[in-house]
This record gives sequence, C-alpha cells and structure tokens, in this order.
Amino acid sequence: MTHHRTLIALAIATAIAMGGLLAPPAFAQGTAAMATAPAGLYQALGEKPGITRLMDDFVNRVVKDPRIGGHFKDVKPAALKESLTDQICQLSGGPCKYEGADMKSAHADMDINKGHFNALVEVLQSAMDAQGIPFAQQNRLLALLAPMHRDVITIR
Repeated sequence: MTHHRTLIALAIATAIAMGGLLAPPAFAQGTAAMATAPAGLYQALGEKPGITRLMDDFVNRVVKDPRIGGHFKDVKPAALKESLTDQICQLSGGPCKYEGADMKSAHADMDINKGHFNALVEVLQSAMDAQGIPFAQQNRLLALLAPMHRDVITIR
C-alpha cells in the first residue's frame, strides 16, 4: 500500500511539474479571483484551524529540507505560514482572502527547477500525512495547486 501510494504521489508530482492537471486558477495568474474549489475540500482540510496547522507543519518541514530549504533562507516563516494559510483557505473554498503576490512575481528570483518543485510537493504530502489528511483529499488539493507550477518554476 505504501509503495503504491508513493507511486501515485510521484505521478501527481510529475504531472504537476510537467504540465499541470487543470486550467490555472485566476489568482495564481496575478489576480485575487477564486478558482472553483471541489465541494467539501475546505471542510476536509479542517477549515481554517486545520489549514493553519497544515501550513505550520509544512513550512517547518520545508525550511529544514536539504533539497529546498535554502530557497527560504530570507523568508520569515511566520509571514509565509500566514500567506500560505490564506492562499490554501481561499483555494479550497474557505472564506479567506489571499492578498499576497502572484506566483510569478513571488518566485521570479528564486531559481526553482522541476526537482525543487517536486521536492516541495513531497514535503507538502508529508505534512498532509502527518496531519491525517486522507489521500483523496490530498489529491484534490494538489490538483488545485498543480497549475501554479508554470509560475513557480523559473529554471526550465
């Protein structure tokens, strides 16, 4: 089961890095408009308290990850957690409003390649596992995040 799950996760990460799974959410392209979230995803993620715990865990992991932690050395973890919480909250259908930079601007100078992006997805999946988010809900969230790869990956 774990091996099968890992293969599925890697396939999703590869799909994300290679071309995405959905049309890009409007706010990922630079506006604050909301993409249509799958029904019940916000609730499945534990609403704002659950998303806050997830983003706390995720950011704590990502800044320590040897593959990608260096990309976050100049980032204030508390601000990143807050911004990501609002972004995931909005994207998943919650009442939050993401007011941060668009993904292209936010990542323009970070020199992110596909390997870095895949590592980020793996870290997010580990955080979701640790928070007890069911695999089907993880996939629903990843499918919403997938189109952002176009603006996050800066080294082709």
